Amino acid sequence: MLKPPYTRYARIYTYHVDGSGFHVPDDPDLIGSWEEDNKTILIFHRPKDDLVREFCRRNSCPLFYQADLDYADWEMGREVVPFTVGPLTIAPVWDPGKADIRIDPSVVFGNGFHPSTLLCLQSLVKYRTELQQGFTGLDLGCGTGLLSIAAAALGASSVLAVDHNTLACRVAKQNAAYNDAASIIEVKQADIRQGLPATGVDVIMANLHYELLAELFIQPSFWQAGLHILSGFMPGGEEKLLASLPSSPPAFLERRRLDKWCVWVLRNI
Repeated sequence: MLKPPYTRYARIYTYHVDGSGFHVPDDPDLIGSWEEDNKTILIFHRPKDDLVREFCRRNSCPLFYQADLDYADWEMGREVVPFTVGPLTIAPVWDPGKADIRIDPSVVFGNGFHPSTLLCLQSLVKYRTELQQGFTGLDLGCGTGLLSIAAAALGASSVLAVDHNTLACRVAKQNAAYNDAASIIEVKQADIRQGLPATGVDVIMANLHYELLAELFIQPSFWQAGLHILSGFMPGGEEKLLASLPSSPPAFLERRRLDKWCVWVLRNI
C-alpha cells in the first residue's frame, strides 16, 4: 500500500522466498507481502538485497527468485489511469481529476483493468435496476475492494468483502476508507473453502478461479442470493462450471466475454 513519502508506484522490487508465517520486516519502502503455496513474496519500492539477505538468513529460508519491473508491467503492461463504467468514474488515488471512486491498486488483484474485474463491474452497473436501494452484497475474492466500493456507490447499505490474502484485505479496508465507505463495507480475511459467510444477500459478486467457483457451485448455500455476478474464468472452464450447477439453477440473465474472460449473471426467480 502507499504510505508517506510515496504517493504513487514507479518501479517495484519483488523477492520470493520459500516458507511462510514469517515476521515481515518493518521497512519504510515496503509495499506489502503475501503468502501463497508456502511461499512468501516481499515487494518494495526500492531494491532491498541486503535486507532480504538478512531476512533469509534469520529465518533460514532461501531466496529463489527476485525481479525489478515497471509498475505498469505488474499491471498487465498497462498504466493505471481513470476509466468510466456507467455513472461511475474510477481513478487511482494519485490522479488529480474528478472521480466517483478512488483506489490505491497496490500490488493486489482488482484494479478494474483486468477483464474479469471489468466484466463484474459492468454487470453490477447494468443490473443495478434488479436491486432495491439499500441492497446488501457479498464480494468474494475482493482484491482491492473495487466491486464492494462500487456497490456502495450504487446504493448498497452493507457489503461483506472477503479475501484470503491478508494484503488484499488491508488494501480493501484502506480503499473503503478513501471512499467514505468504511461504515458500509466490512472486510474479512478468510478462506472460503473452509466455509462460506452468510449468502442470503441481494447480490453476490464472485471473481474467482473456475475451480474454486466449481467447489462453491455444488454447495446449496452458495445459491441463496438474489443475483449472482460470476467471473474469473475462461471458456475452457465453463464446462466444469456448468456440470457443477445445481439441478435447478438460478436463471441465466447473461453470459458475456471480454478478451477471452467470461462473466455469468444469474438471478433467483
